[in-house]
Amino acid sequence: MKLPESCEWVLHCAAALAQLPPADTASTGQLAEHFGVPAPYLAKQLAHLVRAGVLAASTGPRGGFRLARPAERITVLDVVEAVDGGTDPYQCRELRQQGRGAAPAEECTEPCALAATMRAAHDAWRASLAAVSLADIVGTLPAEIPERTRRLLSRPR
Repeated sequence: MKLPESCEWVLHCAAALAQLPPADTASTGQLAEHFGVPAPYLAKQLAHLVRAGVLAASTGPRGGFRLARPAERITVLDVVEAVDGGTDPYQCRELRQQGRGAAPAEECTEPCALAATMRAAHDAWRASLAAVSLADIVGTLPAEIPERTRRLLSRPR
């Protein structure tokens, strides 16, 4: 499975916002500058997180983004699915029923072993991402990283 580059961007942005005090916000420009990514494209990706209820957005001179709920209640899966969707990347096309070697329909009443294996792998991947919250991620960081993030993202706009 290959995730879009924007997935990495929003994961880092969400983790950075999780390092701020709950009421603090960071603008698209601040986040884009912090991570060295293009602000217009980042804004589109952050909008996905707002629509998914991961982030809340406010307007005005002190507006920006903040987590929509506590970091303990936002999983890595929440962020990934907000940007990339939750669809299964493996789409079985029932090749076993095509071509010269086609199996009869009565032999294909259950998913084939390949489709079942791919589904199990996808489910395990989703479960592993769902088991990790933004708070868990922030908790693994050395103390100087959240301190630096708070300092850099709280600069005047």
